[in-house]
Amino acid sequence: MSAKVIAFAILLAAALAVFAWSCFRRFRLVALGRPEDRLDSPGRRLKNMLVYAFGQKRVLERGYGLNHLVIFWSFLILLIANSEFLVSGLFPEIGFWKLPDGLFRPLTLVFDVASALALVAVVIALVRRAFFAPPHIGGLSRDASVILLMIGTLMVAFFGMNAARIAMARVDSPGLAPVSSFAANTFLMGVPAQQLEGLEQLLWWVHALVLLAFLNYLPYSKHMHILTAIPNCFFRSLKRVNTQPREVFEKDKSFGVRRVEQFGWKALFDSYSCTECGRCADVCPATSTGKALNPKLVIHDIKANLLVNAPLLSGNGHSGNGFAGNCKVLPLIGGMGEGSVSEDALWACTTCGACMQVCPVFIEHVPKIVEMRRGMVEMEARFPESLQTVFESVELRSNPWGIGPSERANWAKATSTTPFEAGKTEYLFYVGCAGAFDARSRKITLATAEILNAAGVSWGVLGNAEPCCGDSLRRLGNEYVFEQLACKNVEMFRDRGVRKIVTICPHCYSTLKNDYRQFGLEAEVVHHTELISGLIKQGRLKLKGTKELGRVVFHDSCYLGRHNDVFDAPRRAIASATGQTPVEMERQRERAFCCGAGGGRMWMEEDSGKRINAARAEEAMGANPDTICVSCPYCMTMFEDALKDGFPGEKVRVLDVAEVVTRAMA
Repeated sequence: MSAKVIAFAILLAAALAVFAWSCFRRFRLVALGRPEDRLDSPGRRLKNMLVYAFGQKRVLERGYGLNHLVIFWSFLILLIANSEFLVSGLFPEIGFWKLPDGLFRPLTLVFDVASALALVAVVIALVRRAFFAPPHIGGLSRDASVILLMIGTLMVAFFGMNAARIAMARVDSPGLAPVSSFAANTFLMGVPAQQLEGLEQLLWWVHALVLLAFLNYLPYSKHMHILTAIPNCFFRSLKRVNTQPREVFEKDKSFGVRRVEQFGWKALFDSYSCTECGRCADVCPATSTGKALNPKLVIHDIKANLLVNAPLLSGNGHSGNGFAGNCKVLPLIGGMGEGSVSEDALWACTTCGACMQVCPVFIEHVPKIVEMRRGMVEMEARFPESLQTVFESVELRSNPWGIGPSERANWAKATSTTPFEAGKTEYLFYVGCAGAFDARSRKITLATAEILNAAGVSWGVLGNAEPCCGDSLRRLGNEYVFEQLACKNVEMFRDRGVRKIVTICPHCYSTLKNDYRQFGLEAEVVHHTELISGLIKQGRLKLKGTKELGRVVFHDSCYLGRHNDVFDAPRRAIASATGQTPVEMERQRERAFCCGAGGGRMWMEEDSGKRINAARAEEAMGANPDTICVSCPYCMTMFEDALKDGFPGEKVRVLDVAEVVTRAMA
């Protein structure tokens, strides 16, 4: 056995041992998280992994994604080549050249071309980050530089080794390695054999050392996602992430998340899988308008907190205070610097879900933020002062405005309504707090009632007995009061025989349809735009059309569209009423920009950066509308406020879909 083989064997054994130990230290921390079932439906999970991890579906939704696809697949292909490199370093008599020509020759070509593509893609990535980096990427970081330079060095060493071998006539059919042959003919023609031998050996060791260094750098860098992104796509939620898990309220139990090991294991695995591509920050309404929240940094801080506190975590991670002894730990929330998420960042989230919609590896940002809100609210009563009134109002008066429950049915004085009766009434019209108490939203309620009556729909209301659904409570982290409310409401719906519910508010819609399923509600829940669109299609609602609205621009509600995949129904209703397809904003459908009211932000002031509703209103006004059409009372409020403040002289209407349809009714 030669000295080279012995030296390489020692080096390889040490490198693999260190890599294995590093991975063990990192991945054992994931086991500290709460149990989660992410192994159901293996067939669907495998398909997701193939489509989104190997097929890079979400990555390719942006133009630059093609470059990442090239790097990714080159990496996979060259993983085979580098495995052979390591094996042949230990056993020089073993290599792909032992394969039949029918296999060896194509492999030679594939490895050469893949290496060339990888090198070009790395250069493009370096130039882009250094000179043309979008704001959400943040320029050429040290971590990115190290990884890209390592990959580039591996490619150059690969071509140099092969070129030297070709120049020494040690390679049969050098035409099968066109790039290496080009390098040999361009740079190594006429070089003495002894120098070529030395060059080949030098580059072999460069390739070996950089390859092993690359392997051991991965667990300590953001590029750990190379190891975790593929399984994270496998473990993704198979359902749309539009609700939160229930709390288990037991004596002496901690609620929400205040320490990193209180997350589920998937949340911790998410933190390892983040590529820090910044796509979440690019679409986040809070980040875009200068707030403290950056979804990418929230995930990064969770990982940093886990790694910093790891030596202090107790063996079981779940007993006592979760940490060994009285050691000082880095707080997950409210501390200073890296590894601690600021309270301002957590309260800035509108829970719009845009971050999760674009994440290439299906990281679930919103549930983590809400869980940390729960920890602050339920365990420490720590929340913005403005929310004290909201919490008390919902708990005591069953609406966020704090208006007396006896006034809930006042809107009905302007129209004809009937009480809901089991077995006689088809739909419960769940009006919601905004539709009952907000003066502007009452007009949407009345328009919807007019449509239901005109179409002959059997519907009824609960009147003053109608409760708040608790959407804002749950998103703001007040899960205890939300659960009390939800259990009481579900029991009432059952007692009253409610089987179908229609509501004008996407927040009520999503809460009743998704959150209340956890509490046993089995009723069918529809948004009024879905019902209206269906009535028009069935011919039950006769329209004569309206032209008075001019150019109609439509805004997608996050909780109707992105959270519940209802995009076409409101557009169809508008088109039927106006005779024209509504004009789309630049950001629409799945990529729509939030109005700023979700996640309980409706009840909080924006005290930093630009107002989110102002940014969305400016985008809408850029489409030159005569009418801005919405499908949510919250969106209505946010748009009207933004237009009053930012465009006081413009005569632009803001109407709900129901109001548009009533203007077109025969």
